[in-house]
Amino acid sequence: MPPQPPPPPPQASLPPVAPVRPAAGTQRAGAGREPNRDPNREPNRDPNREPQQDSTVAAVPKANTVPKANGVVPRWRGEVNPRAEENAKPETEKLDPVRRFMPAWLVSMIIHMTLLLIFALWTMPVGEGLRRVVLEFGEAEASGPSELQVYALESADSLFDEDIADVEVEAPEIVEVESMIESIDLAEPSDVMPTEIGLSAAAVEVPPMFGGRTGAAKAALVAIGGGNDVTMDAVELGLKWLARQQGKKGRWRGSWSLRGPYDDGSFDENRAAATAMAMLAFQGDGNTHFAGEYAKAVEGGVDFLLKIQNRAGFFGEGSEHHQQAYSHAQATIAVCELFAMTQDSRLREPAQRAINYSVQSQGREGGWRYDPRADSDLSITGWYVMALVSAKAAGLTVPHSTLAKIDSYLDIVAVAEVDGFGSSYCYQPGRPPSPAMTAEGLLCRQYLGWPRDREAMAVGMDSLASDWPISRNSMNVYYWYYGTQALHHFGGSAWQIWNGNMKVELPAMQVKRGSEAGSWSPQADKYGNSAGRLYTTCLSIYCLEVYYRHLPLYKKK
Repeated sequence: MPPQPPPPPPQASLPPVAPVRPAAGTQRAGAGREPNRDPNREPNRDPNREPQQDSTVAAVPKANTVPKANGVVPRWRGEVNPRAEENAKPETEKLDPVRRFMPAWLVSMIIHMTLLLIFALWTMPVGEGLRRVVLEFGEAEASGPSELQVYALESADSLFDEDIADVEVEAPEIVEVESMIESIDLAEPSDVMPTEIGLSAAAVEVPPMFGGRTGAAKAALVAIGGGNDVTMDAVELGLKWLARQQGKKGRWRGSWSLRGPYDDGSFDENRAAATAMAMLAFQGDGNTHFAGEYAKAVEGGVDFLLKIQNRAGFFGEGSEHHQQAYSHAQATIAVCELFAMTQDSRLREPAQRAINYSVQSQGREGGWRYDPRADSDLSITGWYVMALVSAKAAGLTVPHSTLAKIDSYLDIVAVAEVDGFGSSYCYQPGRPPSPAMTAEGLLCRQYLGWPRDREAMAVGMDSLASDWPISRNSMNVYYWYYGTQALHHFGGSAWQIWNGNMKVELPAMQVKRGSEAGSWSPQADKYGNSAGRLYTTCLSIYCLEVYYRHLPLYKKK
């Protein structure tokens, strides 16, 4: 008969039983060290119950165990199963062995090093040496191989047009130069102006007018258009002269003046117009208030213009009434160009307000003149056309109706008609045509959507190049400014004739020595005596920047 189990353990009301020590020569598992146990913590214990005897301390050694009954080791009521006790421990106690072997400073160091590594990878620029980043997701104890998520990072060089970036411009042959034009996305004027601007049927986005002012594209455009080191040097010398004339302190800090501090200034003052013209010269060569050799000069100029703009958006500051319409149009061009080149959010609202004022002040005939919503003349209208076109290129709002009225006004100032359209233009209806107004009128037609193959366009361009070429004996930088732009867009033999004179005559007329080195003297110019040295210098610089100042409107045939 198998042995009977021992009697039940004593009740809690009895005195506690003294712990039984193991017999001599026996040793429990874990003997020789104190258990890692907090005497104040007893897991799985009801705080409302009376204290009980610690069964682990009173455990009977192996030598005194009760024999098995049917192969099962009997347990006393209240005796704790070691495995159940281990599983019942809180998670914090299960991590005790890890804490013993991993001090707090090591854990902190690992966490901080991991964060630093993540931030370093996040902010590190992608260069030639880093092409892929491999992110491994999964648990460290996964039995199978971890899957990898691979994200390819393209090199920054691939973001640029390879055809432009790899252009070689050192003494290119004619065939090579002509082939470069394919790497610059030019379009017919019907493709240049969307329906909201142009009067053509095509509706596509305006191309980046100012995308050729820097880098390899600039060098390629100079070679394609027929510029050279002489024209580039003349621009650089002219910009240095302009930088020296900028106001450095006081109320006029950042502005330019028509009167001085140079020799042969204007009789009248108009700092808004002078500042805008200087800024257009710097911006035409790729400078902005963020980048370029003359970034500080451009920054001072735009700060001044924004300071004098009123709530209606008007930039006019000139003392003479007839100059204020010019100055507003020129300042609007400068701010819209700068916004298009930089997308500086600070400029969006002032530029749009300036355009809104221009739209509201359009004259009854469709152009602009001295007083808002009054009569018109082609001279001032041309500046407003460039302001509106620059605004459209910058993504600003320009009403279609405003440009449609301009096209109607050009019809009434057109004089000689070819194929039903004007090939020459006059200052106001009933006046005789002139080279300056013809060049200005044809340039407006180009930006408003005339195709290159229109017969009136070809007749007018040939007349400008052949009948009124650039000559130092008849200096008229106002006419040269508009003629250079219109003929450069038109291209062909007319442009070659014009440019052949311009790139020789205009740099030769520049002052090379003395305090006014880099400027153009106004004394021989048609309007120079009244407009002054800064006026003649800025317009001359615009002419020599024409190769890259605005992308050509027409594809070469």
